[in-house]
Amino acid sequence: MSATSHSRLAPPLSRSALAQAGGARHETAPIRIAHIGLGAFHRAHQAWFTDNAQDAGDWGIAAFTGRNREAALQLAPQDGLFTLIERAAEGDSAAVIESIVEAVDGADLERFLDLLALPSTALVTLTVTEAGYRLDPSGQPNAGDSLLAADLRSIEVATRRANLLEEHTDRPQSALGRLLLALEARRRGDGGPIAIVPCDNVPNNGEFVRTGLRAMAERSDTGLAGWIDTQVSFVSTSVDRITPKTTPGDCDTAAALAGWSDRAPVVAEPFKDWVLSGEFPAGRPAWESAGARFVAAIEPFERRKLWLLNGAHSLLAYSGLRRGHDTVAAALADPPCLRWVNEYWDAAERHLPAAELDVPAYRGALLQRFANPRIEYQLRQIATDNVAKLRVRIAPVVLAERDAGYDARAAIRALGTWVALVLGGANLVDTEAAAVDEARHSPRQQAISELVELIEPRLLDDPVIITALHEFVSENRSE
Repeated sequence: MSATSHSRLAPPLSRSALAQAGGARHETAPIRIAHIGLGAFHRAHQAWFTDNAQDAGDWGIAAFTGRNREAALQLAPQDGLFTLIERAAEGDSAAVIESIVEAVDGADLERFLDLLALPSTALVTLTVTEAGYRLDPSGQPNAGDSLLAADLRSIEVATRRANLLEEHTDRPQSALGRLLLALEARRRGDGGPIAIVPCDNVPNNGEFVRTGLRAMAERSDTGLAGWIDTQVSFVSTSVDRITPKTTPGDCDTAAALAGWSDRAPVVAEPFKDWVLSGEFPAGRPAWESAGARFVAAIEPFERRKLWLLNGAHSLLAYSGLRRGHDTVAAALADPPCLRWVNEYWDAAERHLPAAELDVPAYRGALLQRFANPRIEYQLRQIATDNVAKLRVRIAPVVLAERDAGYDARAAIRALGTWVALVLGGANLVDTEAAAVDEARHSPRQQAISELVELIEPRLLDDPVIITALHEFVSENRSE
């Protein structure tokens, strides 16, 4: 049978077809969760946990795209259903996920505001990437972000009107801009308390988003900032599941394993982890019944995941690309890359509460996950939005190492290799592309300093760090 035969022969996926075939696990759930960022990770993570919670039939998700509506166009004809393929080293398994009951173009602000105004909508989750929040490292609106500045102007105007969405007026385009306007709709509609649950790799992401939204709200004089203080809870999370890009062949795999023609399957590793800390004043799914953990302090879990998994991913991406590799598994199989990862993990582990987090076991599991040859996690997929990622994944380890009296070379290697790639003309996608490109064209020593300053200005104050950076840049430029 050809590579596309399964997809052609399988019936189209829809709720009615699934129910008629006896494959539906519960009735279509009422919408109680709104999500921003309808991508593969959300579907492999939060949607999976919700679908596998013991009260899944009570919690439906309306998932909105970011600035690209393609996922909504694919999923809407399938009534939000999709096939999740779990790709283990020994083989694939697949299941239809039913928790997304509405897939919506993010530009449909009318629908988003209507949902957020309803008291039945209990929480909003977000997966918009680190850079997608458009906030500076302190959580304040990024003053140099023209799109966010335009959003703030449009929100100022909108909140002075009786109708928040009058025709022929500018509307927010950013994730936080849209969310803020929707919170104003909830305030006006007396929708009651709600929880905001960011699920991106940002330290203390709940407080980070609270700071940004409140600063944006203070631009209006409607009382929205005060309402946020009393009615909105911000939950911090640590999320973990490797989710590579879907390929055309995965559609055939989904059809062969699950029996449906699916335009938008998702591939993920079997491992999944979700740690949450915060209050849910309007309720939440029983995610703990699907394996999520609720803790009083999120920071240790965030650091373990950001420093060990995400930090090693960035190190492998830059080192692997320099050495001619395409995937995480290929880079990890290269002895120098494996040695550099273990040296970096040794450094990061020194600054983690190993007993509480069982760091040795986590490291062992990461090696198995990274080495899975069937999860083709592309290094170039990781090597995007590098400034925002290095700021939270690598720079804290460098600073912790230096504060403890170590030379920090194992962590500095990731920064130095990235700088070498940039100065060597590598075409890496980055939301800070303008600043990166400007630095690239400066004299070499100045360029290194300008690139490092984008990530963490404090790094420039330490001559040991600067010396090591120059050595790594020279080493990589000479390869």
